[in-house]
Amino acid sequence: MKFARFELEGAIRQGVVEKESIREITGNVFTEWEYTGRTFIREDVKLLAPIQPNQIIGIGANYVKAVSELPEKLPDIPVFFFKPTSSVIGPGEDIIIPEGIEEVKFESELAVVIGKEAKNLSASNVREHIFGYTIGNDVTAPQFIHPDGHWTVGKSFDTFTPLGPYIETELDLTNIRVKATLDGVEKQNSGMDLIIVSVEKMVAYLSNVMTLKPGDVILTGSPVGAELVGVGSTIDCHIDEIGSLKNAFSKVKVSVN
Repeated sequence: MKFARFELEGAIRQGVVEKESIREITGNVFTEWEYTGRTFIREDVKLLAPIQPNQIIGIGANYVKAVSELPEKLPDIPVFFFKPTSSVIGPGEDIIIPEGIEEVKFESELAVVIGKEAKNLSASNVREHIFGYTIGNDVTAPQFIHPDGHWTVGKSFDTFTPLGPYIETELDLTNIRVKATLDGVEKQNSGMDLIIVSVEKMVAYLSNVMTLKPGDVILTGSPVGAELVGVGSTIDCHIDEIGSLKNAFSKVKVSVN
């Protein structure tokens, strides 16, 4: 089942995607909801980020180029960081390149949406706490990464976390491929066999550090191929089973008085 958030007639709504239409729902998607009886054509609505995250946790350095490069031992402490919820945008919205730099880096990623409170999980019971999956673009300004290795500023600018287009609740992780196409040229295309820390182990680890709550979003890492891009380019982050998350890169328009 695919869930969407969208804007129509000046109101933000939720719905279930069915082919070319969206059936409006009301309620809490994590607990109880029901259909309103209204159905809209997808092309007639403005899709928003499919969730307003409670918090956003990113995982770094989590893919290899080939299965032969997978480490024999998993890291004792995975690399993870936080991104502000103010950085979230939806499909079709512009990624704004900050003043003072000319390029930023795209990073197409599978994003996990937590659906039930999770604390001290083992990998074996992680799935029952996951609501679904969406696509994330962990946009980064490496020029703002601190020399000591602090990533926060470089990850935190407004518009630096596109999410969408939908949340897919039924996904076979063994078969998906995380892709990115820049101006029509494929840059990323990796299966989950190239991920270092699996989704299950990743969520279990985080749940033993902090309590995960419904609405938390975990960005699971970027496949190889991410690169710097500038104004005028369009990135299409894609997972076949979820859809396409397209965003253009632009600069803030400075008004001249």
